[in-house]
Amino acid sequence: MAGESKAKVIPLHGNTGKAAAARRSAQRGGGARRHPSLMPDSGSGASAEQVAAVIREIDQHRGALGGTAEETPTELTKRIGAVAEFISKRMTGDYTVDEFGFDPHLNDAIFLPLLRVFFKSWFRVEVSGIENLPESGAALVVANHAGVLPFDGLMTSVAVHDNHPAHRDLRLLAADMVFDMPMVGQAARKAGHTMACAADAHRLLAAGELTAVFPEGYKGLGKPFKDRYKLQRFGRGGFVSAALRTKAPIVPCSIVGSEEIYPMIADVKLLARLLGLPYFPITPLFPLAGPVGLVPLPSKWHIQFGEPIETAGYDDSAADDPMVTFELTDQVRETIQQTLYQLLTNRRNTFLG
Repeated sequence: MAGESKAKVIPLHGNTGKAAAARRSAQRGGGARRHPSLMPDSGSGASAEQVAAVIREIDQHRGALGGTAEETPTELTKRIGAVAEFISKRMTGDYTVDEFGFDPHLNDAIFLPLLRVFFKSWFRVEVSGIENLPESGAALVVANHAGVLPFDGLMTSVAVHDNHPAHRDLRLLAADMVFDMPMVGQAARKAGHTMACAADAHRLLAAGELTAVFPEGYKGLGKPFKDRYKLQRFGRGGFVSAALRTKAPIVPCSIVGSEEIYPMIADVKLLARLLGLPYFPITPLFPLAGPVGLVPLPSKWHIQFGEPIETAGYDDSAADDPMVTFELTDQVRETIQQTLYQLLTNRRNTFLG
């Protein structure tokens, strides 16, 4: 409505004499006046709520000047508002942490945005088969493991959160060593990961969580480059027992691209033992290139989630039957291996896709 728009603009541009006087007063005072909502109370600084209020007022003035009050805020304004909201919630304790230490508020605001840089710009991950993950309730995602450092698990968690219709969180089962490392262990807990043991896997699945396991473990992460995309042994089938006990479907997941980020041409076992590591990798860039050698190569990735293998039809005693767990473990492993071969056949270039 033209009349209403004009009424909003007049106070901003009218009465030039008062505006000039205000400018002269500001110059005499040594600078621009602070917004009243940012004036400190009893010596304290502005709160996050006050910052957000100022941002909203700026947006209202911008809308009045631009002619549409409903104009969407700029990307910078959105980010500032998000930061203000994050700080406010952390200061007031308005967030939850589950029994495993998972902090969804911190994960969504800090960890996932950092991982998306690798996911979208560095590895350029393609995702398929996301419809095979349930809308809600428990499921066990079983994936191949490779690449010296566990980037594959982190990229899979981003793939699920950003592509699933319900934006579900993928709870990773990680090696004990991760949680023994200072700061890394605490960050892993807050990101939703827990130790790769049957007890924690059962608790997560029983709680209806989407859980991921990498049965190859260190054997997959630390295998030489010449054995890339050849699956290692899947352990003793503990993950299958957890799925059988909770009647959770098993979703095979095949990851192409992780094998090339750190091509391991040798493993210095003596150094590994001295440092208490499962392996000490030698790659074309590490350790000769120093810190640069720690940067993963930008291979093109594809993550595919296969059709779920149902476990609801098995009776309660199946989880303790070694023949049943062996057959299911072998079925999952063979499914992942065949899918890897198919994805590799369709891949045009290791680094270009």
